[in-house]
Amino acid sequence: MMDAKSPMDAKSPMRSSRTSIAAAPELTAGRSVTITDVASAAGVSPMTVSRVLNDRGGASAETRARVLEVAGALNYRPNSFAKNLRVDRSKVVGIVVPDIANPFFPEIIRGAELAARPAGYTLLTCNVVEDPEREEEVIGTLLERRVDGVILCSARLEEKRLLRAIEGHRAVVLINRVLPRRIAGTIEIDYAAAVEALVEKLIAQGRRRFAFASGLSTSYGGQKRRSGLDRALARHGLGLVTEVSSSPDLAGGSAVGRALLAHRGAIDALVCYNDLIAIGAMSVMKGEGIAVPEEIAVTGCDDIPVAAFVSPALTTLRVAKQDLGELAMRMLLDRIDGRNTQHGILIEPDLMARGTTDFP
Repeated sequence: MMDAKSPMDAKSPMRSSRTSIAAAPELTAGRSVTITDVASAAGVSPMTVSRVLNDRGGASAETRARVLEVAGALNYRPNSFAKNLRVDRSKVVGIVVPDIANPFFPEIIRGAELAARPAGYTLLTCNVVEDPEREEEVIGTLLERRVDGVILCSARLEEKRLLRAIEGHRAVVLINRVLPRRIAGTIEIDYAAAVEALVEKLIAQGRRRFAFASGLSTSYGGQKRRSGLDRALARHGLGLVTEVSSSPDLAGGSAVGRALLAHRGAIDALVCYNDLIAIGAMSVMKGEGIAVPEEIAVTGCDDIPVAAFVSPALTTLRVAKQDLGELAMRMLLDRIDGRNTQHGILIEPDLMARGTTDFP
């Protein structure tokens, strides 16, 4: 089959890759090899190189072999093609979550999927099980798969590693993490202000001895929650009695509950990183005969579905998670198309006052 995009193939005798490369020794000197360089050395069009490297057919076996040989000899990196040829689209985007078992994240994924499909995109979901090393690996794998963009939920990587990991991606949106907007779109939940207001309400109800279940130390959102808590306490001349870190799941919450038994009588309010930790801690308290909220008021964060059905029902901070996923995907699609690359959004959670506090 003749290569319809490469008239040189029909009119000229086949040239060897050795001759083509020798004719252009300056290609690798001082700059990255481009798709145009490969096309020139192989004697074909850039579109033919694109079709061969993306395995899309339309080139003869001889042309395909020549392009692959020249690309290898020139040390051409396919990711450079993905970065430089902006019209190329895989129509695939990725979303990375820290723990798919946490009910907070499937709703975000659902929202992202609802926005992606009408735009003709397929969504790849990646679960990194709260492991920064795996998170870095997955972001790199998505780059190798040449996705058009990626949404990162609650990224755990420290900033320098995160910047390196996302560097090659065409478009990035971060949920619950902030980077310069020229690098990534951001959707931040204002946990600092929300927790500050929550603690003010607890103090108004007479609570004075606070414990904080902080989740993982790598969590940006956890640090924001702590800053809001500290601001409210400092305003009233109060200090934190104790802080307990744990995994952000039910098992972690149970560990928090057991750790706080040593402080029984010394605390009258427990502010938790998320609902799973709060529910796990409450299960231990119930087993030990600790009355909630009479002895200890407990608050969570996220308003996962089960929060309203535990006994007593959990006071928590609510975020519309499906809406958050749709918003993130629309922002990502804008960035893929080069629109609104400076935007960022700050969302204020809603207080859901329930039985674990004595709010009126």
